[in-house]
Amino acid sequence: MVGQFRLRGLLFSTYSPLLSTPLLFATAWRARILLVLVFALHFVLGAGMGLSVDEAHYLLYALHPALSYFDHPPLVGWVQWPLVALDAPTAVLRLVPGLLWLATAWTVYQLTVRLQSSGEADASRAGFWAVLALALAPLLHVLGIGLLPDSLLMFFTVALMWQTHALMQPDAAQRTAPWLVLGLLLGLAGLSKYTAVFVAGAVGLCLLAVHGWRLLRNPGLWVAALVALVLVAPVAVWNAQHHWISFTYQAKHGAGNAWQLAHLGRFLLVQLLVFGPLLLWGGAGWLQTNRRNTRLLLLFFFVYFSVLAVLSGGGTSLPHWTAPAWVALAPFAGVGLAQAMRGRWRWLVGAVALLQALACTVLLGLMLTAGQPVLPASAAAVASAPNPFADLHGWDAAGQRARALATQHQLGSVSVQNWTLASRLGWYARPLPVHVLEDRFDQFDLWAGDLPVGGSTLLVDWSHMAYAVPLGPHGFASCALLDTQETVHLNAPIASFRFYACRGWAGDPQPQLQARPTLSALPISPTLPMS
Repeated sequence: MVGQFRLRGLLFSTYSPLLSTPLLFATAWRARILLVLVFALHFVLGAGMGLSVDEAHYLLYALHPALSYFDHPPLVGWVQWPLVALDAPTAVLRLVPGLLWLATAWTVYQLTVRLQSSGEADASRAGFWAVLALALAPLLHVLGIGLLPDSLLMFFTVALMWQTHALMQPDAAQRTAPWLVLGLLLGLAGLSKYTAVFVAGAVGLCLLAVHGWRLLRNPGLWVAALVALVLVAPVAVWNAQHHWISFTYQAKHGAGNAWQLAHLGRFLLVQLLVFGPLLLWGGAGWLQTNRRNTRLLLLFFFVYFSVLAVLSGGGTSLPHWTAPAWVALAPFAGVGLAQAMRGRWRWLVGAVALLQALACTVLLGLMLTAGQPVLPASAAAVASAPNPFADLHGWDAAGQRARALATQHQLGSVSVQNWTLASRLGWYARPLPVHVLEDRFDQFDLWAGDLPVGGSTLLVDWSHMAYAVPLGPHGFASCALLDTQETVHLNAPIASFRFYACRGWAGDPQPQLQARPTLSALPISPTLPMS
């Protein structure tokens, strides 16, 4: 009990500026209103859309609690476990990423206020622009609606920036409490995503630049390191029990293919489009800060972004991986944008903000409406061109239908021919196990294993990633089409599912993609012939 009170006191004393500053109740009203509006927007959108591939995958983490997992550390599953255990609806589950986005943006606001050396009004203005730059970054809304490891790491990155800035002060560095908080944040970041090591690198560089090598003689540093290592120990234990498969996978995944300058160029262009130019004002904000300790915090952006930019040359980097870096740049962007709004570049800032607001509106609107009215809504159009927004709709109904058909035909599992099709069915058709019928090792092999030779299963096929029905030496002895189900959203067909009762699995998968059939021309024969 005494230890609990000490921990609460430690956290309160460290983060009391975030809670008690007069700006929170006085000059920060614009930022508070903006944050409330964005949070409400995320809640409404989250309640109106189905789960994405990654969201469902990490909810399955919570459904199968473990020390760690094949592709990511466990925190993204742990934080959802209480709601999953209560069988909370999707709208409630999505409160977790919504609140994380809210906490991240508010911490960015407070950090910006701390970095702005001029008066209270200027600091509040810079904080507002930092939050606005985040709110107008299209891809960050996706991370505020669906929980990914990056959603967690964004928050811990900016929290570590705050704590690192505090430990740059000589008096704080001589006390144990701030180091304990640093270790706690580093450990939680490590439990969020493996790329947290880049954030830890930025922490170390900042503190070494201020304190020099005498930092290594500070007992607090080693206390922080010990706390962090204890917290991430479950990841090491799990990997040791599973032949280090997660570390091996990440090493191969990060190495990518042959490095090409074209990949790097495409990566940078995509980054500009999905996060928007407003955050680039962070460069101007960095030049305007005149305190060395403040300027060093740019390393949180530079280290993280530079590593991923280099890796992108191998064609491995995904757009959202850099989200923690852009969040780290936001406080500097707020300072730069607030200054730009006072000068002759005010019109440019306003124009860019308007364009980014339009981009966010279009993106989120298309996600909610499944591409309507921009994408044509007809069965023929769906068959001839993929709808990238159809992926967010229809899987809940498909999962329920799969569960009913499996029960009716006494089939003990669901199977798909690509791992990206497994997560939503694993979630919506639970508790049925899901087998992935392709020759690759992933988390589903740990959860369900391979479909036994000679086994039977309910095979599900989705029109936007349609595969040939696997029959013969590389498939099943027989497959009977049980049902087809269209996904209709706002009175328009956007996709379809096919359900087969397949028996006599040969155990040698070789999935073959095929042209997507039209919604009105699906096979009606109850049994497909042997190939």
